[in-house]
Amino acid sequence: MKKIRNFNLLILLVTFLGTTLLSASCTNSQKPKDTRDVAQKHNEEKFDSKKQERDAQFIVNAAEINMAQIQLGQLAQQRGQSTHVKELGKNLEDAYTMSLKNLTTLADSKRITIPTATTNKVRNAYNDLNNKSGNDFDKAYADMMVNKHKDAIAIFEKATTDRYDRDINNWAIATLSDLRTNLNQSIDCQTKCTKK
Repeated sequence: MKKIRNFNLLILLVTFLGTTLLSASCTNSQKPKDTRDVAQKHNEEKFDSKKQERDAQFIVNAAEINMAQIQLGQLAQQRGQSTHVKELGKNLEDAYTMSLKNLTTLADSKRITIPTATTNKVRNAYNDLNNKSGNDFDKAYADMMVNKHKDAIAIFEKATTDRYDRDINNWAIATLSDLRTNLNQSIDCQTKCTKK
């Protein structure tokens, strides 16, 4: 009987210590790594040449642009006040979902790792926009889309002249046309939001 009681006490003590250690390790654990950083590290380890690393960096940037547009487009459809904001959100979600699919295929063929989940930068943009409502949301979304598309076009234009891989260069050139179309739609939406 005494052995059973000592055994039960030992199990209770081990369980308590295990729970305490597990709890301490969870509270002291580092912040989850940004999938962008993880992708960049994998690419740096994989590629020896600066040319390949630069191509990989462009692909990582393009993946982040696509993910941002998909998530922000979904948010616009949910929180947008006006029809034109909701329509722009839907159009951009559809366009960038297809673009991300094509980009993923290209990245796989080049052995380039891309972010697999929303990056910190995308999450921050989403949270900033999500804190707005009504007409403020609509104006902020339209302004953000104009600015993000201008930035994306600059990145892609640079890629068409700086990249060494022919397939990546061709994809960037083909995507530029879509980006310019999306910029024009965003400017149109911005103009409508300003008139309100």
